[in-house]
Amino acid sequence: MDKYIISYDLIGPNRDYNAVIKKIETYPASVTVLESVWIVMTDKTAPEIRNDISTVLDGNDKIFVAKLTGHAAWNNNLEYSKEIKEILERKS
Repeated sequence: MDKYIISYDLIGPNRDYNAVIKKIETYPASVTVLESVWIVMTDKTAPEIRNDISTVLDGNDKIFVAKLTGHAAWNNNLEYSKEIKEILERKS
């Protein structure tokens, strides 16, 4: 499995954050990095992830998905630091 970063902006009119979170949490491993930024592990490709999550987005909402290399740095995110490290360190 590969690791991906997902970032989204819900513009509206619905702004259904719960639906997006529930969809992201269906992936084999997921952790929130910032309010609208997640890391997931999956066998899907970036376009497949985008298309999957887009099913719960409004037409004007924004989404960005990119494959991660495993190298990362962060600050002031103590709540999920352990989970972030665990996902980034997994081989598959």
